[in-house]
Amino acid sequence: MKWDSFTQIQDKTIPIILNTNKDVVISSGTASGKTEAALLPIVSLIEKKASLTLKVLYVSPLKALINNQFGRIEKLCEYTDIPIHRWHGDINQSQKKKFINQPAGILQITPESIESLFINRTGQLLQIFQHLEFIVIDEIHSFIGSERGVHLRSLLSRIQSYTLNAPRIIGLSATIDNFELVKRWINFSNPKTVEVIEALDSDKKLLYHLMHIPTDEDKRIPVEFFEDIRELTRDQKAIIFCNSRGNVEETTVFLNRLAEREKMGETYYAHHSSIDKKEREFVEKTIMESKLPKSVVATSSLELGIDIGDIDVVIQLDSTFTVSSLKQRLGRSGRKKDANQMLQLYSTKEDSLLQSLAVMELVLEKWIEPSANYPFPIDIAFHQIISICQETNGVSYSELIDRIGSNHILYTIDSVSLQALISHMIEQDHLEVVREKDELIVGIEGERILRSKEFYSVFITPEEYEVLSGIRRIGKLDKSPFISAGDNIILAGKLWTILGVDADKNKVYVNSAVNGKPPLYVGSGGKLHKKIGKKMWEIAISDREFSYTNEEATNTLNSMRAKYQHYGFLSNQRPVWVDKEEMLIETFTGTTIAQTLGWMLRAFGVNVIGIDGIGRIRIKGTPEINTILSKIRQKDWQPEALLPHTKENEYYSSKYSIYLPKSLQDKIHMAHEIDLISTLDYLNQNNFRHINLT
Repeated sequence: MKWDSFTQIQDKTIPIILNTNKDVVISSGTASGKTEAALLPIVSLIEKKASLTLKVLYVSPLKALINNQFGRIEKLCEYTDIPIHRWHGDINQSQKKKFINQPAGILQITPESIESLFINRTGQLLQIFQHLEFIVIDEIHSFIGSERGVHLRSLLSRIQSYTLNAPRIIGLSATIDNFELVKRWINFSNPKTVEVIEALDSDKKLLYHLMHIPTDEDKRIPVEFFEDIRELTRDQKAIIFCNSRGNVEETTVFLNRLAEREKMGETYYAHHSSIDKKEREFVEKTIMESKLPKSVVATSSLELGIDIGDIDVVIQLDSTFTVSSLKQRLGRSGRKKDANQMLQLYSTKEDSLLQSLAVMELVLEKWIEPSANYPFPIDIAFHQIISICQETNGVSYSELIDRIGSNHILYTIDSVSLQALISHMIEQDHLEVVREKDELIVGIEGERILRSKEFYSVFITPEEYEVLSGIRRIGKLDKSPFISAGDNIILAGKLWTILGVDADKNKVYVNSAVNGKPPLYVGSGGKLHKKIGKKMWEIAISDREFSYTNEEATNTLNSMRAKYQHYGFLSNQRPVWVDKEEMLIETFTGTTIAQTLGWMLRAFGVNVIGIDGIGRIRIKGTPEINTILSKIRQKDWQPEALLPHTKENEYYSSKYSIYLPKSLQDKIHMAHEIDLISTLDYLNQNNFRHINLT
C-alpha cells in the first residue's frame, strides 16, 4: 500500500492486539488509521481459519459507513482467503443466503441487523457465531449513553452465549472521554482488563474563523451568507454542515444558483438521511472522484467516517449542540499531507453566536463531553424480552430473569422493576404464559410489535412519505397534513412540484420545478452540557475580544454583553429579569439542570410557562424568586415530588417507553430528565439577581 511507516496509533495498538487477550479502546483523531490499527493485527491472527468460520463482527452505526468501508477492508484482506460480508437492510437476499450457508471471515453489520438475525435466524445462531473471536465497534462513542448503545451491548452479550470463547471487543473512536465508563460498557465484570490506547491530537494546525450574519425579521438567511460560502468554496472542496435537513436543502439550492450564474453547473450536493440511498451514494462518489472543487451540504449524516476524499474546509452553520460533534466534524478536513485543518463557523442568531463561541473555546481547551450512561434501560428491556422469547421459542420465568440479570448492560435493572415489567407485559398480552410448559412466549400484542418492520430498531423514526419522480426514488418527506398537490418543494438539492399524494401507500409523486421551499422535517435540538452553558456565561460577562470573529460578530456580542456589564454581573451570579407581568431567569447551565429547576419552581407554586433551548426559564407573574430559591435549597428533595409538576409534553419518551406501566414510565423519566444533585449544587454555587425592567 506504499506506506512509509505506521501512524502513532498503529504503532501503539498492533502489539497489544497481537500479544495480549485484552479488550481494547482505540482513541485517536479522524484519519489517523484506527481501522487499520485494529484490522491489520486481527487479520494476522485469524487468516488461517477465517476462510471457513466467522471470526470478526465489525459493527458500524451506519449502513452508509459499512458500504463506504467495505472496499477498504477488502483491500486489507486482498492477499488472504478471508471473505468480507455485509449485512444490512439494503443487502439483497442472495448475498445474505450465501453468508448463512457459509458464515466465514469478517461480517460488517449494524445493531439492527444483528437483531434481525436473532429474530429470523434463530436456528442458525450457533453456526454463525460459535467461532467468533473479535467484535470491532466503529465510532463507539456514537453508541455509549444512547438507547441504541444499550441495544447493541445487550445483543453482544446474547451473542456470547453462542461462542466457544468470549470474543474480544475492540472499540474505535475519534472523540471519547470518561474511559472508565467506556471500559465498564465493554466489560462490566472486569473493566480493569480493558486497555485504552490513545494517540496525541494531530499536530496539524487548525485555522478557524467565525462570521455572524444575522437573519432578517422573517428569520430568513441573508443572501450575504450564501455569497460568502460561495466565495470560500469556489476553489476548495468543502463539507457544509447544517443542523437541519431543511437548511441543507435551502443552502444547496441557493449555492447552486450562485454557481450557475458563474456558468459552473451543479457544484453543491445535498446529503442527509431522508435522501434516497442511491442519491447519497452518487453524491459521495461524485465528491470523492471530482477533480473540480465540488462541495457537499450535509447534516450529521457525514459527521462519522464516511470517506468522500480530501476536504479542504469544513463549514458549520450555527452551533452544534455538543463539543464532540464539532470536533468530529472539523476532523474531516486537513487529511492531505502537510495540509492544515480549516473550519469556518457561521452564526445567524444571537444565541447561536454565543453558543458557537462557547463550543469553539471548549474545542480549543481540548475538552469534550464525558461519556454518560443510559440510565435505567427498562424500555430496552421491554424490547429485548420480546426478542429473547422469540429467539428461544419460549423461556421459563426464572430463566428470563437470569438472562436479564447476566446481560452485560440490562443487569443494572433492579429485580422489583424487572418483575413489574414482566407482569405488565403478561397483563397486556405482550407475553403469554403457556401453562402446561410453564413458559413465556410472545403474546398476540407482542407479535403485533415484533412483526412490524420497525421492531429491529430501538430509536424513534418519524412516519414518512416516499418521494418518486416517475420510477426514480428521490428520498422521503416527514408525513404532514401540509403536504399537498401543487406545492413546490426542495429535496435532494433539486426543485420539485408535487403532482399527487397517495396517503394509503405513503407515496408522493413529483416533477421538476423552477422554485420551491425546503420541506419541514420533524427534528429536535440536543441537550446542552452544563459546561457549555457556563462557558456561554463566562463569555457574556467578560470583555474579551475574539480574534477569529468578523466585525458583525464583535458588534453583536458587545451589544449582548451591554446589559450584563451595565449591572456588573459576576461569574457566580445569574440574572432574573423582571417585567410587569413576567420574569425571565437566564440559567446559563445545562439543559437537564434548567429543566429540573423549572419543575422545582412549579412545586413551590411558580407558574413556569416555558424553558427554551439554552435554559431560559419564563415565568408568568412576579413571585419573590429569591425567597422561593432559598426554600428550594433547604428542602429535602425526592424526584417523585417533581412528577405532578411535569407537563405531558415534558415527559421522557422513547420508542418503547409507551408500553411500560405508569410506575416505570415515571421511573425512566426521573432517571433521564431529573438531576437533583447537580441542580442543588448549581443553586448553592450561584446567586440570582433581580433586575427590575419596569
